[in-house]
Amino acid sequence: MKKWLILAYMTLLLGSQNSVYAADIKVYAASSMTNVINDVAQEFEKKFHIKVIPVYGGSSSLARQIINGAPADIFISANSKWMEFVVQDKNISSDHMTNLATNRLVVITPSSSKLARLELSDLTQWQSALNGGRLAMGDSASVPAGIYAKQALTALKHWAALESSAAPTKNVRLALALVGRGESPLGIVYKTDAQLTDTVKIVGEFNESSHDKIVYPAAIIEQSEQAMLFFDYLRSFQAKRILNQYGFQ
Repeated sequence: MKKWLILAYMTLLLGSQNSVYAADIKVYAASSMTNVINDVAQEFEKKFHIKVIPVYGGSSSLARQIINGAPADIFISANSKWMEFVVQDKNISSDHMTNLATNRLVVITPSSSKLARLELSDLTQWQSALNGGRLAMGDSASVPAGIYAKQALTALKHWAALESSAAPTKNVRLALALVGRGESPLGIVYKTDAQLTDTVKIVGEFNESSHDKIVYPAAIIEQSEQAMLFFDYLRSFQAKRILNQYGFQ
């Protein structure tokens, strides 16, 4: 009888552990992290046999979804303020947060454009390059890349003149796509995104002092063993190698 009880207990214990590690991990991540998280998730799944389900979008949209009850286990933002918004609402402790990487802000044009370099301080060059077209960028009211773009243009004293030319998008990848398709003559995106495709080329890079530092904070939203495991993996050498491969610093 005693042996049977011990065996039953061990079976129950092992079963509960398997159920913990069998659960999927839902990772809500900024769209500019798409390629990185896809690669990290693939390596993580091979190593731990836990499925990762990424959900990509603008940081502001993802933050609102999480606050409204979206089933996120991990949140990776492209903006510290949107992360703070979630952290305060979910009462997340500092030991469940980390900064994964940093990025740079650049100006792009279609690869077929004759423009080789844009002198960012010269407003007339911006206007000439746009030639009545639209400046593709994230929504300056909510999308991190758009917020940084507005800050940079304001620092150059160009925002008042260029605001009406802006074509606001819901996330930075949509701004990249507009320029890549030739629908916008200029765009402002992250350097890592611009390096992903040969449909655009970089013609200018903003000074980092012209905008808030572009940081990618990550946090555990729903505390579980599998979420902790993925969170730790995001800080591993393997994950940092992938981040570096895509140009993140």
